[in-house]
Amino acid sequence: MRRLPLLLTTLALCGGLAAFGALDRTGPAAPGPALSSTDTAGPPDGRSAPDSSLTHAISADQQRLRQLPTDAAAWARLGAEYVEQARLTADPSYYPKADEALHSSLDLAPQANADALTGLGALANARHLFDQAREFAEQAVTASPAHWPAYAVLADARTQLGDDTGATEAVQHLLDRRPGTASFTRAAYDLEQHGRTDEARAALRQALDGAYDPADKAFCQYQLAELDRNSGHAEDALAGYRQALRTDPDHTPALAGQARAEAALGRNDDALRDYTAAVARVPLPQYLLELGELHESLGHPEQAREQYRLLAAEQQLAAANGVVDDLTLGQFQADHGDPAEAVRLLRAEWARRQNALVADALSWALHRTGADPEALTLARQAQAHGWHNALFLYHLGTIELALGRNDDARTHLTEALTTDPAFHPLQAPLARTALTALR
Repeated sequence: MRRLPLLLTTLALCGGLAAFGALDRTGPAAPGPALSSTDTAGPPDGRSAPDSSLTHAISADQQRLRQLPTDAAAWARLGAEYVEQARLTADPSYYPKADEALHSSLDLAPQANADALTGLGALANARHLFDQAREFAEQAVTASPAHWPAYAVLADARTQLGDDTGATEAVQHLLDRRPGTASFTRAAYDLEQHGRTDEARAALRQALDGAYDPADKAFCQYQLAELDRNSGHAEDALAGYRQALRTDPDHTPALAGQARAEAALGRNDDALRDYTAAVARVPLPQYLLELGELHESLGHPEQAREQYRLLAAEQQLAAANGVVDDLTLGQFQADHGDPAEAVRLLRAEWARRQNALVADALSWALHRTGADPEALTLARQAQAHGWHNALFLYHLGTIELALGRNDDARTHLTEALTTDPAFHPLQAPLARTALTALR
């Protein structure tokens, strides 16, 4: 962490960034990196549908493999392309195809096949099998230490596993080998998670200044808008999301972000319209949950239930294709279903990976079942690295209030609303009510 800002400054003074590729980034409820067919990887959300170049690449590799089925490199490319197709369409049925193609490559070329190993790591990340992703990425690095995409996959896996030191080291290796969109955006996320928002912004601006492809530019603009939105600057965020959509009209995360900012500003009709459009493009569980909660906050119970029903269907489809996502299910159950089931799911997730997102979700589920002493320990753990996250602060303050720690509760509820007055359509009003009662 100490080296990252120095390296960012040095690269700025040198005035150079290398080639870039389209990336995606972790949403708060649905982390999981992806590897693109243009040898880039990233923590998700991405464009809404596969572009013509990806479709053409898949067709070309399929045709080549019909003619030359022993081409290990083509199998590895095809597998990575299927992972990208799944990311862009939110269709997990591509994952088994990717798995088969990548293992075919590895069977044909079992020695030093960094492309297949990196692709399998990206696939494992997309399925939330982060232990496996880390192992594949480490094998790829061992096979080819200069193969920079493997460090992107490794950084994503370690981030999700809660290995902060290891994630930072992987990001540093990525910066050393490939200063560009893939490395600067990961550096920004790493810095943001440690509460270093200004440095995260500087890293994203480095990436934006060197980006050429519209999808890359839109991705960087979207990430900058996310920093504004998570800091409570909804007007600035809205302008940033709109800029990203002007750059790349197909960038669905920016459309969902625009809806999020509109909801924060009370422009509810606009928010409902844009959320609905985003879900129609890419039915990610995160978008479905956010749209459902917005409907619920506006007194539309039937519309909210429909989004939650669709969310459950998407989760079942994902599970049928090898995705393990107890985090999203646990978060949903804690607030909209059975808190005891949420605890069961999130304990299983915590056993697999101990990062801040899971610590916060499990703490909240425990609070919802009345297990506040254990919840407090985990809520504090979620705050350990200084991430300025208003929802985390609200959860911590609410748990402290339940335990009679009124001064601490007042401090953290105030901090939540100061960080972002509209951090959640249902819970931000509850934070204001609790704070008023404390005062």
